[in-house]
Amino acid sequence: MLIKRVITAIILAPAVIFAIFYLSLEQFSLLIMAVMAIGAWEWGPLMGFENKRRRIAFVVTTCVLISAFWYMVPLEQLWQADGSLNSNVSYVLWLAILWWAVSATLTFMYPRCSSFWSSHRSIRGLFGWLTLVPTWLAFVVLRASDYQADSYHGAQLIMFLFLMVWSADIGAYFVGKSIGKHKLMPQVSPGKTMEGFIGGVIFACILVCVAGFFLNWQLQQYLLVVGVTGIITTISVLGDLNESMFKRQAGIKDSGSILPGHGGVLDRIDSLTATAPVFALCYALLGWS
Repeated sequence: MLIKRVITAIILAPAVIFAIFYLSLEQFSLLIMAVMAIGAWEWGPLMGFENKRRRIAFVVTTCVLISAFWYMVPLEQLWQADGSLNSNVSYVLWLAILWWAVSATLTFMYPRCSSFWSSHRSIRGLFGWLTLVPTWLAFVVLRASDYQADSYHGAQLIMFLFLMVWSADIGAYFVGKSIGKHKLMPQVSPGKTMEGFIGGVIFACILVCVAGFFLNWQLQQYLLVVGVTGIITTISVLGDLNESMFKRQAGIKDSGSILPGHGGVLDRIDSLTATAPVFALCYALLGWS
């Protein structure tokens, strides 16, 4: 399994990096919409959909919601002239933060409060839209940041988000495997440990500091970015646990099989769905340097 994960990552990573840096803003937005569409397809079993027509309907509705927002707020209007976010964009990202606060509550209380939402497909569908649509928006907002002045600036922000989340994931995996003893949330994800969680956060902070060294950061930049890294890597665990909760409730192991060794797209981006809106808001409110 580990070998498959590594091979898939080696093949996929260059394609992802190319897309982030070299696709136009419109092409990148369409690509992320396609990824969210695959995520919507994989969300179908989490809602109990076995009928393909229902899953397709959920995918189409998700794409319509994204397209409607894209039409209402064109890409060039995501950021205002003074460097602040468009108010409608802020509302959606704050709505995502509210959803993830609710999600954290549901996850911590699982399975005590699962009977209501698990028996209503419409609620699970709403959960899916609150997860996928703001994720699309967050990635596009980051990519569009300062796009006219420096078309690569937003790409660098996204790569830093990936560095935070994936380094924490790698660190948590190896630390958890080697010294993990205390289960983090055994009823939701038995494999996760408190030691792995702490190790992942520390590993991500170290790598971010290494990147800052090569970028000649000042002390203030280190303090800001390490603080954001701690927040993002902690929230990334919530995204992972959230999907684990829905999969456990639905009785499935992986959301899909499109990525050998990783499962489905949702299995690979679960942490990013939680962290991307938070990171976009942190950047809009705090800046980066």
